[in-house]
Amino acid sequence: MATTAKTKARKTSTRAATKASAAPKTVGPDALSLLTADHREVDDYFDEYETLTDDAAKKALADKICLALKVHAQIEEEFFYPPAREETGDGDLIDEAIVEHMGAKTLIAQIEAGAPGQPLYDAKIKVLGEQVRHHVKEEEEELFPEVRQTKIDLDALGAKLAARKAELMALLAPPSTPI
Repeated sequence: MATTAKTKARKTSTRAATKASAAPKTVGPDALSLLTADHREVDDYFDEYETLTDDAAKKALADKICLALKVHAQIEEEFFYPPAREETGDGDLIDEAIVEHMGAKTLIAQIEAGAPGQPLYDAKIKVLGEQVRHHVKEEEEELFPEVRQTKIDLDALGAKLAARKAELMALLAPPSTPI
């Protein structure tokens, strides 16, 4: 039986649809989803810290908080803020975010140098939490909506952020102790 033009067109269309559905899908969250998930994770850590009384548990959780914040700040500064600044034109908001990161890094260094039970240790964790929550509110309510209106490829940027985050976690996380 001869192939008609209509049959050829249908077969071509079917092949194209099959290729498109077989094409690799974006793996992982977009940039804003990844950053927002990081925000929720560290917020939960701060809430949990307030319930702890054991110094060893406090130290372990403080270390998790510090690591999460150091990695998060670095991926934002390396990969998120530069295109956000360029595409939104909102340099003032980005500048404020960077200064807020600087303040957080100062407290993180003090927390890492200290230990539960020392004067001001718990207060430093509490103030860090308050500062981070303020920073998160500004990002999520002001910066993220602006970024969403740009032409930034948030899926590709999310992949970059996720890859760098994994790299930094492996580099900065303390080696796990065997059980």
